[in-house]
Amino acid sequence: MRIGFGAPVAGAWATPGYLTAFARLAEDAGYASLWSFQRLLVPEGSGMEPTYQSVLDPMVALGYLAASTARIRLGVATICLPFVSPVVLAKQAATVDVLSGGRLDLGLGIGWMPEEFVATGASTARRGARAAEFLAVLRTLWADEVSSYDGEFYTVPAGRQDPRPVQKPGPPVLLGGMSRPAMERAGRIGDGWITSSRADLSQISAGIAVIREAASAAGRDPSALRILCRGVVRAGEEEKGPDGGRRLLSGSFAQIREDAAWLGEQGVTELFYDLNWDPQVGSPLVPPQSAAARAEEILGGLAPR
Repeated sequence: MRIGFGAPVAGAWATPGYLTAFARLAEDAGYASLWSFQRLLVPEGSGMEPTYQSVLDPMVALGYLAASTARIRLGVATICLPFVSPVVLAKQAATVDVLSGGRLDLGLGIGWMPEEFVATGASTARRGARAAEFLAVLRTLWADEVSSYDGEFYTVPAGRQDPRPVQKPGPPVLLGGMSRPAMERAGRIGDGWITSSRADLSQISAGIAVIREAASAAGRDPSALRILCRGVVRAGEEEKGPDGGRRLLSGSFAQIREDAAWLGEQGVTELFYDLNWDPQVGSPLVPPQSAAARAEEILGGLAPR
């Protein structure tokens, strides 16, 4: 199983200097990937987690990381597709892929916060059907000699969008979502699946089974799909999980490593440790140097062997 790391994109440690420093630390320590995420708006009075209070744009952050690294893969988990045109995102993704030398992984979700739908002028209706067309537009723009699309939600006049991505036929597209329809959609049309920060990882094998069944029913190879897990790490403290026992990826470094190995046995192909969800790191209220010191200790303590 490949082990990645959540880039410093939220809270106190999300600075230009720390973004560069931790990218290089992760690459040198043998991590396989760096990950960003999207949050457009925090509704007033919503009481959302500290992680969401101050977040860098994910694609701009990845472009910045491309210049600071040479080998490590760069991903976003996830961008909400209803909020952006597929033509615009295809251009952004191709640009990051070119600038990074073919290292982008693109994660897409269908969104969930009503205020963000209102703010972007997006509709919550038929998001699943929209997702299928969105992927079709991305793929024609990345791969076809002349691209065009005429669907229910999107229309692309015949033309070209250059430069093309380095990866052929384009960057892998991983789909997020914890509902059964979202998992089935990942199995049918995605290159893989990404869990959410709120996922009960102790039950992940059931979700993986749904994805693989959907892939098989669609005539695809289930074993070819990537299963990516966002690891919300709580190093140094044991938290209670939904069943009352210790929540996975909390506790000592040894316990977290054991949990990672167990997730691999369940079928997870990639896991990234995301410290943006650690309130001592990803909150905008903690001192930046304190956040960075804790993050560096955890990065080193959990580095792939």
